[in-house]
Formats: sequence, C-alpha cells, structure tokens
Amino acid sequence: MPFSKNELKIFSGNSNRALAEKVAKHVGIELGDCDVGRFADGEINVRINETVRGHDVFIIQSTSPPVNENLMELLILIDAFKRASANTVAVVIPYYGYARQDRKARGRDPISAKLVANLLTVAGATRILTVDLHAEQIQGFFDIPVDNLWSFPVFVKALRNCEDLKDEDIVIVSPDVGGVRRARRMAEKLSTSLAILDKRRPKDNVAEVVNVIGDVKGKVAILFDDIIDTAGSLVQGAEALKRIGAKRIIACATHGIFSDGALERIENSPIEKVYITDTIY
Repeated sequence: MPFSKNELKIFSGNSNRALAEKVAKHVGIELGDCDVGRFADGEINVRINETVRGHDVFIIQSTSPPVNENLMELLILIDAFKRASANTVAVVIPYYGYARQDRKARGRDPISAKLVANLLTVAGATRILTVDLHAEQIQGFFDIPVDNLWSFPVFVKALRNCEDLKDEDIVIVSPDVGGVRRARRMAEKLSTSLAILDKRRPKDNVAEVVNVIGDVKGKVAILFDDIIDTAGSLVQGAEALKRIGAKRIIACATHGIFSDGALERIENSPIEKVYITDTIY
C-alpha cells in the first residue's frame, strides 16, 4: 500500500541531517521535529517533539565516523519511535558501518556486520534501506526486508554531464575481485569494457596491486569503488593503471570516508578527479 503524505514522517539523527533535509524536501514534507543530544555524562538523549502514533516513520542516519556514536544514536532513535507507537520504523542507512566485517577472515574474528543487523532488528526496525552495501550478502543477515540501492546510475549521469567522453574511450575498473559485479553494472550501462585490479591484502587497510586484468592502454580508466577510506588502495590502483598506459584516471566512489591522509594521497596521485555521493556528510 503506498504511503500518503499524512502517514509518512521523516526524521534524522546527527550524522547526515543535510541529506535528510534534501529527502524531505524531495518528498514534499517537513523534516520531523526530533532532538538528539547528550546528557552531562555523554549518554545519548533522544526527544521526539511531535506525535508519531500510527505513522510510518523513516529515520535517516548513516553509521559513518564516528561510527559507534552514530550507530548508538540510531539504535536509541529506533527504540524511541517504537515506544512512541509508530506504525512502522523504516531505517535509511545511506552508509552502513561495519559492513567490511561480513565474514571471519581469520580464526576468532567477529562478524560485526551480523551483530549490527541483530541490534537494528531487536531495537525495532521494520525495514532497512541502504546504498551499495560493501558485501551484498549482508542483506541475508536480517529477518526484515532490506533494500540495497545501487549508486551507479548517479555516476553514469554525472560522467555524461561533466566529462567529454565517448563510451568506446572508457574502461570501467573494479578495484578488486569483490567489486566486479558493481563495476560490471556501470560498464553495461555505459556499453563499455571492464578491467579488474588483482590485489593482495597483507594486513588491514593495506593493499598491494599485483596484476591488472583487461585492456586499459590509451583509455580513460574509471575506478569504481564503494568506499574511499584511507585511499591507499585507490591510489595504488591508479598508479598501476598509469604504469600500463591509461590515458586518464577518474575515481568514482559511493561513500567518501576520507580518513586521515586520504585527501593528500589522492592529490599526489595520478587521479585527476573524484566523484562521490552524499551518503556521508
């Protein structure tokens, strides 16, 4: 059953209020009145300043850095709306933190992405909406509906509007084997070829490019990834592409975390331009 504007209410935590305001404006309603503050000891305090009884509530909150603060805010928000008798509580998490911990890479590792899924469900979420999950199988960690939206149409539109490129001059590059499906979708949309960087990770946040699979010589290489964190992996990939003859290198990433030193690494790399979305504010 479609929502009417009288039934639908949108609220935001502190992680990305600017995006929540854009969404509310696009839908044609005011952003809901809700305060998310702190008690004197640092505990999170949520106050809902309008009735939500019987309404379908959407909470927009990325669990981006500071990840734990934003995640705890979100859990308390969900609980507050559930206890305020909202009809449904749909949670929009543009950037889903802890998604890179989706499996046991080594013995005795936690699967934190599953733990977060459990926490969201127990708190009272009735539906999850997110963008470009790092690992699509995380949808299976939930016993409630999950909508994982793809960002590639946004990047295709931006590239066509902002770059003077012919499709035959472009090659879409996946930064690793795990991102091939994501990169292939963009390549198919642009009717262009696909290349893959073969990487090894000797330790966390460190990647080494050992091979490039595909033809990039003389082409505009578009590196398409879901996350830019330290940018070390991205820059190594760009340097490898430049060495084997890529004409230009453009990066597209859904979630721009840009941890300390990331911007400087990008500025000193062969990457000419970076496109990101506003999932993280």
